[in-house]
Amino acid sequence: MSPHLFWLSDEAWAAIEPHLPRGKAGKPRVDDRTVISGILHVLKTGCRWRDVPAAYGPPTTIYNRFNRWSQRRIWQRLFEKVAASGPVPKELSIDSSHVKAHRSAAGSKKGEYEEAIGRSRGGRTCKIHCLADDRGRPVAITLTPGNIADISIAIPLLGSVAPPKRLLADKAYDADSLRKWLAARQGKAVIPSTAARRTPYPLDRRIYRRRNVIERLFGRLKNWRRIATRYDRHAHNYLAAIALVAAVTEWAK
Repeated sequence: MSPHLFWLSDEAWAAIEPHLPRGKAGKPRVDDRTVISGILHVLKTGCRWRDVPAAYGPPTTIYNRFNRWSQRRIWQRLFEKVAASGPVPKELSIDSSHVKAHRSAAGSKKGEYEEAIGRSRGGRTCKIHCLADDRGRPVAITLTPGNIADISIAIPLLGSVAPPKRLLADKAYDADSLRKWLAARQGKAVIPSTAARRTPYPLDRRIYRRRNVIERLFGRLKNWRRIATRYDRHAHNYLAAIALVAAVTEWAK
């Protein structure tokens, strides 16, 4: 077996296999473990789908499985089920990370904005928004165009999970609306105040230092080339790639 190819470990396969679709009538699928390993190889190396090594099977099979399951939100649901298998976290960190959108990501009929691509002086960008637990494992992920403010997506993202007892975030999330939302749910905001505040909120710096878990999470995710740079034209495909990598590398350990 080539050391340059990516293969799902026994632990990762055991974690995701129970959540894969089954019982569909028709011709049996090509081996799931081999095909998903091929998909992950492409996401890891950043190669073109047509260049996937022959050890994984025909490139069309690898790409079609990824694309069709992306459209059906199967990869996203896989991540949600695997993440939900852990304990409900009392402490969450929230942050976002910019990603350059390659020129191959342009040209959607829906328009770039609808596909979570924004334009700025730096060119086309996409932004990954994420919630992570106290161990740095993602519990919720979404996408926006790169020129969208972080605070605008904070409450919708938090609304997809159980309200935390503590939320750790940087100054970009210092807004009364978010603080009030948390307080109404008995949550504590561990967020530094911006310089514009006349009366800064108190900050527990000891707890705030733990926010680095989400920064390290983004670093691990961006070790995967097709996450570090967005090549996908459609937002659901790019989000599916992030969800699959997160499920396999962060939860299936």
